[in-house]
Amino acid sequence: MQNYRMVLAYDGSRYQGWQSQGNTQNTIQARVETALSRLTGEAVEVSASGRTDAGVHAAGQTVSFRLEREADCAALLEALNRYLPEDIGALSLDPAEPRFHARLSARGKVYVYRIWNSQAPDVFGRKYRYSLPQPLNLERMEAAARLLEGKHDFRSFCGLTRYKKSTVRTASHISVTQSGPVVELRFRGDGFLNRMVRILAGTLVEVGLGLREPDTMTAVLAARDRSAAAGALPPHGLMLETVFY
Repeated sequence: MQNYRMVLAYDGSRYQGWQSQGNTQNTIQARVETALSRLTGEAVEVSASGRTDAGVHAAGQTVSFRLEREADCAALLEALNRYLPEDIGALSLDPAEPRFHARLSARGKVYVYRIWNSQAPDVFGRKYRYSLPQPLNLERMEAAARLLEGKHDFRSFCGLTRYKKSTVRTASHISVTQSGPVVELRFRGDGFLNRMVRILAGTLVEVGLGLREPDTMTAVLAARDRSAAAGALPPHGLMLETVFY
């Protein structure tokens, strides 16, 4: 049995997230598995580096899967891109080591949350950026971001209030940059909890709007209580940029 590693890009706008669901075929995983199964003649199950939520996009989602028969990667990649809908693309496909697993082997990820910080309408980027007309103070947001970096218990930033596993994660770097009206919040870490990036982004935005002080991030982390952090920003501004192995 041959193991494979594939990198996907997708526009999550019209899908109900990555993970397959019993009541719908409208997920990224279901579309990819259906395509691979029909093209290879095998019942293919794919594992992703992580489950992106409904409406979240990916520029470099890594997946792994196994086939009984060895495949011509170049030919399968070409056929797959003909078969998949135009908002899902297979960027690369290669044989992988037998023990490689897209989620279990991952060492880190980078997510980017984009904000259109202008009173002008975001006509062309509205599906990929969150529109916020009120001006943001980036210096305050950067100061808050520094306190969120490092190894912490991020339970206050977890979307699942009854999450029973460890909520300790390492956010190795959080940056806040602006180019014209576009503000980018970039999060690099060893792993992220359910809706964690969107909740972090929402909390940093509240700091940028003057609704919280930057130095309160320490207290928010210590609270280990979801109500201590801000609400999650909408999913369409979030993109999984890359996964590290």
